[in-house]
Amino acid sequence: MYQTGNPRDNAVFTVSELNQRARQLLEISFASVRVEGEISNLARPSSGHWYFTLKDSGAQVRCAMFRSRTAGLKFLPKEGDMVEIRAKVSLYENRGDYQLIVDSMKPAGEGALLLAFEQLKRRLAAEGLFADERKRILPAVRRVAIVTSPTGAAIHDMLTVLRRRWPGIEVDIYPVMVQGNEAPAQIITALQRANRDARTDVIIVGRGGGSLEDLWCFNDEGVARAIVASAIPVISAVGHEVDFTIADFVADLRAPTPSAAAELISPDGRQVLQQIQSLNQRLIRAFGEQQRGRQRQLLQLQGRLRGPQHQLQNQSQRLDQLEIRLQRAMQQILKMPAQRLNACKQALEHLHPQRTLTQHGKQLEQTQQRLQRAIHATLQQKQQRLQSGARVLSSVSPLQVLARGYSITQDVNGHVIHSTNELTPGAEIETRLQSGSVVSTVKEIKVDDSASR
Repeated sequence: MYQTGNPRDNAVFTVSELNQRARQLLEISFASVRVEGEISNLARPSSGHWYFTLKDSGAQVRCAMFRSRTAGLKFLPKEGDMVEIRAKVSLYENRGDYQLIVDSMKPAGEGALLLAFEQLKRRLAAEGLFADERKRILPAVRRVAIVTSPTGAAIHDMLTVLRRRWPGIEVDIYPVMVQGNEAPAQIITALQRANRDARTDVIIVGRGGGSLEDLWCFNDEGVARAIVASAIPVISAVGHEVDFTIADFVADLRAPTPSAAAELISPDGRQVLQQIQSLNQRLIRAFGEQQRGRQRQLLQLQGRLRGPQHQLQNQSQRLDQLEIRLQRAMQQILKMPAQRLNACKQALEHLHPQRTLTQHGKQLEQTQQRLQRAIHATLQQKQQRLQSGARVLSSVSPLQVLARGYSITQDVNGHVIHSTNELTPGAEIETRLQSGSVVSTVKEIKVDDSASR
């Protein structure tokens, strides 16, 4: 008989043993592979594990990614996404299904985007477009042009910061797409339009955070060259602090976030007010010191002069009047911020929620009083109806019949006797009166013939 060299060649495997051996062979042979494909049949049960199918135009394979790995992803994949995974090949023994156990995942093509980013970055840097020497210092900003999406969180954050810090800055919004193939052309056009407004002091170009693919329009060479060609200083405010784009390198200034860009161009109104008040005080003190010096000098001159005493007195009086007028003017200037602050406080007090709460409290109290009165009236009506019903019920009560002198006769079982036919001599009966009852024994039964007729 022919025998193979492997002692297991003629052995009979159980299904479990076969699947176990197949799983071991797959995991040893393909301990780590990188696979690219499209996600389909994505399931995310409450356990935190993900199950999906990775497919291309000709084949598909099942995948499992456990919770310990999904927690570390920086993006949330969805049905139809092209992804690149790193996984080991395995086999799910219970069903005999060949599958991939996924260790990591990233959007497909991200490597190509990073390569294109680095190549463009090196080329533009070689041209000197990133050089600090060509970047301009931001001027004092009275009018800013913001190139971004009109519906994103970035514009809301920037407008909120500007209103809080320095509401006097005028804002022009140039709405553009900040993601997708059409975004670069719209951003370039918006930069050119903003440059045609001579009143604009600074341009902010930006959007909120996202993946490398989401931010890719800000790595477009045309956008970078439009920022360089801008006659107005440009601030790049793209993504979060850790996100860098080509626009950040060519702009005159890079802000880590859109909110930070708004803070860079807007002074803090409260600090400015404090500085103005401090400068006013210093000006008053300096003027007073100068005035006292002039007066001392005038007194010295008066001591040296002989004769024009009247003229000196007039000059001194005029000088005193000017000092008084200046002090009043300074005081009036200092009062203006306080008056504006007081007006704002009064407006806030008028809009304070306590006024509305007080009004609603009064309305609630009035409603409670009306409700109590209505309940009281309803109870009185119900009580009157109850008393009327009790009187009607009492009028038909058998007790009222007894009170008029009638009686009720019952047998020993408590049944009411209506006719003499129900009695026999010797029967024991109980006659109920108004004040009690009488127990007696029937001696004789007399039939009323007229009643029977």
